[in-house]
Amino acid sequence: MQLFSNNPSKAWAEKFFLIYGPIWMAYFTYLIYFEIYDNASKLEWTMYGVIMAVPCFLYPLLFPGKADQKLPITQRYWFKANIWVGIFNFVGNYFWTHYFFNLLGASYTMETYRINNVPYLMFLCTQAYFTFYFSFSNVLLRIIYTSWRKQSLQRFLFICLFIAVFSYFTAFMETFTIQYFKYYIFKNRDLMYKIGSIVYAIYFIVGFPMYYRMDEESSNEFNVFQVCVESLGSCMLVTILLDFWRLFVGGIVENVPQCVPWM
Repeated sequence: MQLFSNNPSKAWAEKFFLIYGPIWMAYFTYLIYFEIYDNASKLEWTMYGVIMAVPCFLYPLLFPGKADQKLPITQRYWFKANIWVGIFNFVGNYFWTHYFFNLLGASYTMETYRINNVPYLMFLCTQAYFTFYFSFSNVLLRIIYTSWRKQSLQRFLFICLFIAVFSYFTAFMETFTIQYFKYYIFKNRDLMYKIGSIVYAIYFIVGFPMYYRMDEESSNEFNVFQVCVESLGSCMLVTILLDFWRLFVGGIVENVPQCVPWM
C-alpha cells in the first residue's frame, strides 16, 4: 500500500495541498460561523476568496520542496496541478454553475463582483477546495492501485464503484456543509442534498481519475500543454454529461431551459 507518488515533486505537492486543506477550512468556517462577511463591500467579498486561493500558488513558489528546487517552475507538479485545477475550476464556475441555477434552483444573493453571474469569490474559493479534493482522491486511488496491482475486471469495477461513491460523498458533504452560508440559497434544500449532489458528483466522477494520471510516474510527466489538454478534455466530458442529465433526467425545479443553461 502506497499513499504518495513515487514522483517526489508530486508527493510534496499532494502533502502541501492536504496540509493546507484544514487551514483554509478553518478560515472559511470562521467567516461563515461568525458571519464576518455581513455588510462586506464588493471588493471585500472578492478578497475573502483571494486569501484562500493565493497560498495554493504562493507558498510552493516561495518555499519549494527539495524535489522542486532544481526544476523549472513549469515542471513542478504544484504548478501543473494549479493549472489543471484552475481550468477545471474556471469552466465549472463559468458554465456548469448555471446547471445549478436552472436545474437545481440554486442562487448566490450577495452583492459582489461577478462574471457570467457567478461571483469572483467562487472561482477563488474553488481553487482551494479542488486542490484539496483532488489531492485526497489521488491518495485514495493510489492506495487501491498499489494494494491491488493485478489488473482484472473485478479491480476495474471496484475502482469505478469507489470513484462513484467517493464523488457523491465529496459532493454531498460540500453541499451539506455550505448550508450555513446564508447567501447561497436553494429552492428545495432536501432535494438539493439528495439529487443535486448526484449532479455535482459528475464533476468528480470524471475529474478524479483524469487528474490522477498527471505525473504519476516520473518517467511519464506531462508538459504544460498536455496538462491544459487533459483538463479541457475532462471539462468537455463533464459538460456533455451535465447536459445529458438536463435532457434525460431534468431538474428539481420548474421551467428547466430547453437549451444549454448558459445561453
